[in-house]
Amino acid sequence: MLEEKDSKEPAMNPFQKNESKEILFPPVCTEEVPPRPPSPPKQSPPKICGSSYPLSIAFIVVNEFCERFSYYGMKAVLTLYFLYFLHWSEDTSTSVYHAFSSLCYFTPILGAAIADSWLGKFKTIIYLSLVYVLGHVLKSLGAIPILGGKTAHTILSLIGLSLIALGTGGIKPCVAAFGGDQFEEKHAEERTRYFSIFYLSINAGSLISTFITPMLRGDVQCFGEDCYALAFGIPGLLMVIALVVFAMGSKMYKKPPPEGNIVSQVIKCIGFAISNRFKNRSQNIPRRQHWLDWAAENYPKQLIMDVKALTRILFLYIPLPMFWALLDQQGSRWTLQATKMNGDLGFFVLQPDQMQVLNPFLVLIFIPLFDLVIYRLIAKCGINFSSLRKMAVGMILACLAFAVAAIVEIKINGMAPPQPGSQEIFLQVLNLADDEVKVTVLGNGNDSLLAESIKSFQKPTHYFKLHLNSKRQDFHFHLKYHNLSVYTEHSVVENNWYTVILRADGKNISSTMVKDVENKTTNGMTAVRFINTLHKDVTISLGTDGPLTVGKDYGVSAYRTVPRGEYPAVPCKTEDKDFSLNLGLLDFGASYLLVITNISNKGLQAWKTEDILANQMSIAWQLPQYALVTAAEVMFSVTGLEFSYSQAPSSMKSVLQAAWLLTVAFGNIIVLVVAQFSGLVQWAEFILFSCLLLVVCLIFSIMSYYYVPVNSEEIHGPANKHHLHMQGNMVNLETKNTKL
Repeated sequence: MLEEKDSKEPAMNPFQKNESKEILFPPVCTEEVPPRPPSPPKQSPPKICGSSYPLSIAFIVVNEFCERFSYYGMKAVLTLYFLYFLHWSEDTSTSVYHAFSSLCYFTPILGAAIADSWLGKFKTIIYLSLVYVLGHVLKSLGAIPILGGKTAHTILSLIGLSLIALGTGGIKPCVAAFGGDQFEEKHAEERTRYFSIFYLSINAGSLISTFITPMLRGDVQCFGEDCYALAFGIPGLLMVIALVVFAMGSKMYKKPPPEGNIVSQVIKCIGFAISNRFKNRSQNIPRRQHWLDWAAENYPKQLIMDVKALTRILFLYIPLPMFWALLDQQGSRWTLQATKMNGDLGFFVLQPDQMQVLNPFLVLIFIPLFDLVIYRLIAKCGINFSSLRKMAVGMILACLAFAVAAIVEIKINGMAPPQPGSQEIFLQVLNLADDEVKVTVLGNGNDSLLAESIKSFQKPTHYFKLHLNSKRQDFHFHLKYHNLSVYTEHSVVENNWYTVILRADGKNISSTMVKDVENKTTNGMTAVRFINTLHKDVTISLGTDGPLTVGKDYGVSAYRTVPRGEYPAVPCKTEDKDFSLNLGLLDFGASYLLVITNISNKGLQAWKTEDILANQMSIAWQLPQYALVTAAEVMFSVTGLEFSYSQAPSSMKSVLQAAWLLTVAFGNIIVLVVAQFSGLVQWAEFILFSCLLLVVCLIFSIMSYYYVPVNSEEIHGPANKHHLHMQGNMVNLETKNTKL
């Protein structure tokens, strides 16, 4: 700048070149010039309790806490909403979940472009927060059963999720950087602490919301079922609070104008270099040292040098999406796994979707543990634990986490009841007569398929497997009771479970066959049904689906699904009497048959049998896989961002943020593709992901071995500093440019 200014001045007399540039003889003024009043000092923004922290960041931190509560709270119950409210399959639920997650990491590019090139950060946050709130409203309406049918709910949900993805992704790159803009340059240390507080607010919002919203879903009943409308509505309310709080600080904010989008400059520079290289393919044209040098005709040399440094890091980013493909399955596949486990920990009962709370909780523990203890111990052992090595170890830990998840899945499948195959049925006999009955089941050729003597009110220990000659077959039952011998016939269909109910009054004996539930309730709920041995109809108030009426004289009710819990006094009534039944504990995933009896010395009571056993494996067995994957996240994610920032020029940091988020988006796309097209059982899919990441880790390790780290002096050397001084506003790209 100084040389340019001197060149524009008129040529000086050579005899004067050593003289001072001060004017030796100033002009004489006959009038006395009054002294100019001093300009008022620039008013400093209000601070927090006399500290150096601007008061405006309090609004930003509270906004971020509420927004993260909103996002993670909604996302915690999303998979179960797809599965049990919209009745999608597990693969479809997983695919849509990860498609939404992927979209949330593509839209930050759009948000950054809007903020940097058009509206600025403040207006971008305000406008896209309104879109965010609208998405929550539509999502909550899509969870109200009385508003239309399944098609209307699906449309409302997908539109709502699209708007939420645009809102959360659009403001993601703006909020943290807008908070950094509130600090003066002399308060750089306070700004660093602000980002720590900001990160803490993110994890606090995630921690609290992933614990509370599953309780709103499972513990509160509305419209006769789990209250998904409330579980989505409360996060929506928190987003409204986030918007109001952020707007309240409007007059206190520093609002830098848009400064231009460096991401678009980089893309244009790379695009021009590629196109220019292909236009000049002739051998007569001299080759250039680097393919980006072909952009020299249109772009400054320093920008090209910065883009070269950027591409070296982006090359290392190529294998990274596979890690995110594993990490983000905590909210989909791992939640579905938790529905098949027992959440009773003795001192507390966990809902399946509450297990996700372990991740933010362990993150808050592991970050200081690794920084202050583990990394320091490794350093004292003389081991060079570089950033790239930490990332590789993080990948290995994620592989181990999914191997553990596969072992847990295999164990769950081993405890699940077997399923009847082709031309097979499962049959149990329930003797409600007052004495022992001998049962013989005869096939078409009068060959004996089953012969058992069953005592009165003997609890069945298991189902008998019977083979059929065709898909549908008639079985003949020979019943011996006292001196009576009765033959009866029942028709069965393959792949089903049946219960034969025997009843007798001392003179006659008869049987009824009913079809049983085929599988466990996979959402952790309990299935119950009743047999009424009384001579009057019984109305039972159980759950929130309205009264359940059981017909008289051994009438059998339909199944009723209720939450897991103790039911010591369930209200019941007949036409002339009110009473209550003690059902005891109805456990996770079980199916119960409850027989209402009237025993003279005990009164009315419920005799309970367990058709399908409750989930046997404790949900605590998921703790090792969550601990491993969280340790992997701390070593991979935190270290990866730190390494990227240390290796890239200041002007490229926002581009790196964009590229880092895109690796997360592509990771979710990988899960979507595998879930839709792999066709594997769940444990095999876990093994597949673990092996894929292990291969990717090997590739990444080879790439890291040949990568030569660049020190800060090489990135920000004297020439670079001089160039940044020449570029004016470009000097503050790290803090002024939108961060993703």
